[in-house]
Amino acid sequence: MQFDTTRSEVGELLFKLKNRADTSTVPEIVAAAVQFITAWKPPIDMIVPVPPSSMRAVQPVILLAQEISTQLGIPLVQAVTKTRDTPQLKNIYDLDERLNALDGVHVADSAAAQGCRILLFDDLFRSGATMNAITTALYDQGKAAGVFAFTITRTRSNQ
Repeated sequence: MQFDTTRSEVGELLFKLKNRADTSTVPEIVAAAVQFITAWKPPIDMIVPVPPSSMRAVQPVILLAQEISTQLGIPLVQAVTKTRDTPQLKNIYDLDERLNALDGVHVADSAAAQGCRILLFDDLFRSGATMNAITTALYDQGKAAGVFAFTITRTRSNQ
């Protein structure tokens, strides 16, 4: 099925990476991210990627986070793990259902996160439910000093 979808330039690149496994888009996506983060200057000690929700041959979140980490010279730390698989949230439209699907899913490693200022990285923002759940885990379990959220793009609707 094809839809007439309008995406931003970076949104189109991310779409190709996620849905077509087109890794040729990575340098341009990373360049945009690095340019933004460099101008933003959040006081961070590490980059923590959001654990992927599905199995793919190419994991866009991890691939992009690794490249951003390398270019910025900021350590990439996988300080958050999942306790169980979750359905893809893009198929869950009700916010309460999303929150229920995420309840207790993410665990933060206090040995890695304690006292650190973290750039929480995901490729796509929709409702914020995942990033909010992970941020809570990073503060409550991980004892993080601060969490800054960063995504490459967002969906058209934040429902």
